[in-house]
This record gives sequence, C-alpha cells and structure tokens, in this order.
Amino acid sequence: MAQTEPVLHVAYAGSMGVVMDNAAGPAFAHAHRAVYQGTGQGSYALARLLAARRLQADVFVTITPGPMQVLKQAGLVTRAVPVASTQMVIAYNPRSRFAADFAAAARGEKKWYEVLAEPGLHVGRTDPAVDPQGANALLTLQLAADYYHRPDLLKRIAGKAQNPAQIFSEPSLMSRLEAGQIDATIGYLSAARSHHLPAIKLPDEINLGDPGLQAPWYDRASITLDNGKALHVEPLVFYAAVLGNAQQPALARDFVAFLQSAQGQALFREHGYSPPRGNGL
Repeated sequence: MAQTEPVLHVAYAGSMGVVMDNAAGPAFAHAHRAVYQGTGQGSYALARLLAARRLQADVFVTITPGPMQVLKQAGLVTRAVPVASTQMVIAYNPRSRFAADFAAAARGEKKWYEVLAEPGLHVGRTDPAVDPQGANALLTLQLAADYYHRPDLLKRIAGKAQNPAQIFSEPSLMSRLEAGQIDATIGYLSAARSHHLPAIKLPDEINLGDPGLQAPWYDRASITLDNGKALHVEPLVFYAAVLGNAQQPALARDFVAFLQSAQGQALFREHGYSPPRGNGL
C-alpha cells in the first residue's frame, strides 16, 4: 500500500530523545495525521551534517545558540525560537555502589566533587568537540574549581578534555547510566528527569542556568581543545528552527509552533525541562 501520510524529519540534540521520540513527536504526528521520524546526536555534529547536506531534516532542535549559527551561516536557517531551557547537574545511577555518597552530597553532607573523584568511580560525558553538553560539563567543572577554590578540580574529575575513558555518544550516555555502565554524568537536569534518575543540583554560579550570571560568572570560563576550538558558556536554551531545504516546510512550521504551544510546553515540563528563556536567534 502506498504511503499517504507525510513524513516529518526532526534532527534534535541527543539529550532530548525521550521527550522528542516518546512525547512531542508522536503527539504531533497523531494530531496532524503524519509520520514522525527523529534523529538525535550531538548538536554540533548534527549541524555540520545538515550544513554539508549529508543529512536531510525538516526541523532542527538544538541546545545553545552555537549549532544554530552553523546553519545560519550555511543559509539553511533564517530564524530560530526558544522552546525550553535547562541547567547542569550531576546525575547518578541509584544502584551504583557510590549511590549513598551521591545521596549524601545531594543532602549537602558531602562535597559532590569529592565523590566524583573517588577511586573506581566511572564518570561519563560527551565529546566537547561535537556536543554542547560535553563542552558544558567541562565549563561547569572549571567554574566549580573557581567557586570552591579547588584549582585541581577539573583535572581530578575529568582528566584530559577529550578523555576517551569518559566520552560516549550523547544518545547513549543516559542509557549507559541507567544500565550501570557508568556511575554518574555531568549533564542536563532535563535529561536526568526524563530518565527518572536522581540528580545533585548545583549552585547557580556553576550550573549555567541563570542568564543573569553570564557576565559576572559564566564568562570567566574558557577551555581550548587540542584542535584549537575554544569553549565558552552559552545559554542553556533549546532552540527550534525550520530548515531552508525542508521537504515538508508547512508541517515543519506547524511542529515548531507545536513545541511553543501550551500542549508542547506541558510535555516539556512533564519531562523535566524549564520554560524557554531569552529571545529568538
């Protein structure tokens, strides 16, 4: 039988897999008599694939402005709108042998950075060269070193910026944490809540979630990778845009509007996301 329903292709930041593939995508597809197909990866990796026309999508949903700017420069995006936001936390596996220490840290009875540095504890994160979450993990640790007056904090916990023992693809990171392959990750509160995992909240000065602290605090952080790429803090805001080469442009516009709608925002809230912040790009 011939396919009669239109297919909407959405490329999204890998940490959004649960809300996009299990909630927003199916709800939109049902209401619009369409087929939803999602692809999740690190935002910069996706942006480069899309810009090089090696991946086709109708909508791009990313975190931080940087990946969207890649597509603006490629002529594929003219406008992007904020649809949600989040903050950095320490998420951990409740069955980890270090779970009691993490729980104590969440109660303020232990220092979270001392727990992360315990021998044998396996921290997971994403590649800072291709994924904003990986970059933000390092920037969070650098700000924590300043905030807690622990100059060696970043090196003790992360080792090298692109430490192969800690780096995993973004779509697999939370699955590995759930399966106990890693004990903890430095990542987004939205991802931890979407996967129903416990998390240690961090002070606003280091969680990258308060735009009012950009100049006084977040702008202090800067890390240069071996390839020369400089990492800086950008707002932890999720942006959505219709791509210029969308095969379903009208459906794509409707999907972006859906993410901004009351129903879309309710789905984001249910999955641990905070309201959108700031202006469009």
